[in-house]
Amino acid sequence: MLKSERTRLHIIETVAPIFNKRGYSGMSLSKITQAAGLTKGAIYGHFESKEELAIEAFRYCIRTVLKDLNAHVARGKTALDKLINVSSFYKNYYNYCKKFGGCPILNIGVDSEYQQNSISKLVRSYNERILEKFTNLIEKAKDTNEVKSNIVSEIYAKRFSYMIEGAVYMSHIMKDESYLFDLADVMKQMIINELKE
Repeated sequence: MLKSERTRLHIIETVAPIFNKRGYSGMSLSKITQAAGLTKGAIYGHFESKEELAIEAFRYCIRTVLKDLNAHVARGKTALDKLINVSSFYKNYYNYCKKFGGCPILNIGVDSEYQQNSISKLVRSYNERILEKFTNLIEKAKDTNEVKSNIVSEIYAKRFSYMIEGAVYMSHIMKDESYLFDLADVMKQMIINELKE
């Protein structure tokens, strides 16, 4: 890796949790330079704007989460096991996402809700990818006759998604990981009792 690439990655890794905690609008360039230990010139030598840096910081966080989620899901031997592994991944999410300053989808999503910029579009696109992943997991379990054929995969994918984000929100607001423990149990029971063939 070239020195310029290492510096760019250092900036992203350093400011990603700060953007995630304080939001895009709450981050001034002076806070960014102070956190990264670099000058404004050094940052603008690697990023054209604060928005580009925020986008790259968000991408860094969410790609890491999705990589770890995918690895955890892949441990399942069957399609149904993989679906259940989604719930077990989020059981420990409270402590897991502290390194990012919280859940990037939730934090940046809320922060960018009223901004018509590329960050808000990017958050929506990642939400769509997560919904598609959940839908595909259910579809694969239907294909292997582990999930009832009359289940509408998209509906359950949406339910799992809003249950996860609600539990993530409550766990961080209340500083109580039991919301995520309960989410994991409820999701697993839904899969077994409502979806399983």
